[in-house]
Amino acid sequence: MAPPLPPAQAHRAHPVLRAHASVVAVVAVGGGAGAAARHAASLWWPTPADGFPWTTLWVNITGCAVIGVFMVIITGARAAHPLVRPFFGTGVLGGFTTFSTYAVDGRNLFGGGSGGPALVYLVVTPLAALAAVWAAASAARSVLKRRQS
Repeated sequence: MAPPLPPAQAHRAHPVLRAHASVVAVVAVGGGAGAAARHAASLWWPTPADGFPWTTLWVNITGCAVIGVFMVIITGARAAHPLVRPFFGTGVLGGFTTFSTYAVDGRNLFGGGSGGPALVYLVVTPLAALAAVWAAASAARSVLKRRQS
């Protein structure tokens, strides 16, 4: 454990902590909601021990598509409360999409002797996630342009 900060440094740290406390709180609450939604998806659509991790793949693709739409809306279409982006973008969608489960699923596929599917999964997931962000953001921009015309 680190020693306590000297009084002069501790005094300076408090305003920074206080200024970011609401952001940390909304990210934590949103992250919990997103992680609960991801877990619900895994209960609704479980992956067999020796099966391809379709749930994680689709959760990550769906979450990235929502991130694409959300960022277009939050940055270009509407003025939003300053805590909306950290709550929904970082918290909910960050908790919903999951690199850790993606990595564990890849390891499990390799460990189960499914090297080919593991490589496909490890390559397809980030490519599909990036494509989902791009396609969803492009579609959202297009819809906004038509609505503004």
